[in-house]
Amino acid sequence: MHDFALLGPQYRDPNLRECLAVLGVRGRLVTITAGWQEREGEIDELRAHVGPAHEVVDLALYARTQQVYADDPALAGAYRERQELLQELQDHYVRRLRALKAAEEELHALPGDGGALRLARRAALGDIRRLDRQHLATIVREHAAFTREWHPARRASLVPHVSEIRREIERASAVLIAGGHVAVLLNRLRLFGLGSLLRDRPLVAWSAGAMAIAERVVLFHDRTPQGIAYSEVLDEGLGLVRGLQPLPHADTRFALDVPARVRSFARRFAPSRCLALDHGTLARWHRGRLVEARGLRRLTRSGRVVAEHAHGHGHGHGSGAPATGDGGTDAAGAAGAAGAAGAAT
Repeated sequence: MHDFALLGPQYRDPNLRECLAVLGVRGRLVTITAGWQEREGEIDELRAHVGPAHEVVDLALYARTQQVYADDPALAGAYRERQELLQELQDHYVRRLRALKAAEEELHALPGDGGALRLARRAALGDIRRLDRQHLATIVREHAAFTREWHPARRASLVPHVSEIRREIERASAVLIAGGHVAVLLNRLRLFGLGSLLRDRPLVAWSAGAMAIAERVVLFHDRTPQGIAYSEVLDEGLGLVRGLQPLPHADTRFALDVPARVRSFARRFAPSRCLALDHGTLARWHRGRLVEARGLRRLTRSGRVVAEHAHGHGHGHGSGAPATGDGGTDAAGAAGAAGAAGAAT
């Protein structure tokens, strides 16, 4: 069971170097910055921050993908078709989600708290959770069908890249996964089979990187110019960490001061622990247990936002519960999946 850490955003007052020291990581690091797209590999500031004790090498997944597509037009075309289908599925899901969320909000706006109304409210939440599960299951099936038909890992266009990536990861003391465009990042991770290559490696992830290694990617933004947008399930994550729903930039993107929003989100995605990852957050898991929780907060089903404590400190749901797994299910997510899914070709 690998050790991992989740951080808050690193563009202001970064604490990555502190995290590496806490983890006891020394020597060579590899970075994954594919979410930065054309800016991938611009890691001079990161190198300067972690210091000369660490050699830092970027895996260049975004650039490698461009090369694979150029070398393998058939695979590139199939990927584009698959992304168009996923976008269509997302659009249909969002339309259904809006109707269900509107019904839920209408029920919660009614006065009173009688038994019949409580039942109706619970049923409305159940409808939303059921839709989320159905949508995610459909996405998982589409990914599996694509893999069965095209076997990307066996294609001559990918095999040399995967071998190089594996060697770099095996030589590294830890893998750092940065943020950026979460759908682009996740698709590149999936294309090169990083779900299995990273399974037993020490990981440090932040922003979209934290989202991508969870079991599912949820887009959220309560502070858009148009007002609150409904949170939506975008995709299956790599599933390298389990039982957690990372929420990067929660202090600026989530209405944490509105108990009804907090309560609705936490109940919708329960039993996963919904964790706010803001500037200064440093959360570390060792052998599946939360052992460090600096600045880490959790959204509760009662509508409160509380400090999440490391194992052996404090009480409450999920403190120190196992959070890793071996399977595979910033941009902290603009809630419109049109940009997120559509750009991920």
